[in-house]
Amino acid sequence: MRSFILAASAAAIVATGAYALDTTAAAPQPAAVAAPAQVADVRSGDYRLDKAHAKIVWSTSHFGFSTYYGEFTDFDARLRLDGDNPEASRLTVNVATASVDTHDEALDAHLNGADFFDAANFPSATFVSTAVRLTGPNQAEVTGNFTLRGQTRPLTLAVTFNKAGDNMAGTYTAGFSATGTIRRSDFGVSYGLPLVGDEVQLTISGEFNLV
Repeated sequence: MRSFILAASAAAIVATGAYALDTTAAAPQPAAVAAPAQVADVRSGDYRLDKAHAKIVWSTSHFGFSTYYGEFTDFDARLRLDGDNPEASRLTVNVATASVDTHDEALDAHLNGADFFDAANFPSATFVSTAVRLTGPNQAEVTGNFTLRGQTRPLTLAVTFNKAGDNMAGTYTAGFSATGTIRRSDFGVSYGLPLVGDEVQLTISGEFNLV
């Protein structure tokens, strides 16, 4: 099974020609981006996930032989960030369960079926935060309601604020990483237990753009 993070620039034609003639020239570097040291210094407002710079990766034990990894490729998130009172911030995430991707078409089809996600009947998994508790200047525990296959259970994510500032396109961006763990049996997914792990680890990274 698998289960949540994000702008690029093009070189000018003239510059490309110059470097073709002078291979010793140093490549131009993007300007340094000022990064607030703490999430309390980030601009308050509504943010939307930059889906081009986000990952939701999941992993679980496979018969004890290995840790098996997969990801979701279709998801969106909204963040209301309160820099003056970070614990008042709120996050919502929506994941299309049919976007599970293990780079194995047969396994993906099985995961989308009734044994696992049952994507035809439960096309979305959601997370809606209910509380934020700061655990350090750049860390927080974000607790919320996670819904999968119609079952809702509490989930706590350990979140790290990475940095904030203008990205290369000039858009104000805040970046975060997070980890969490769910027990799939809590959501009615018991296929393969106990040979295939019950605990599923989530590794998430994402960039949010101020809107």
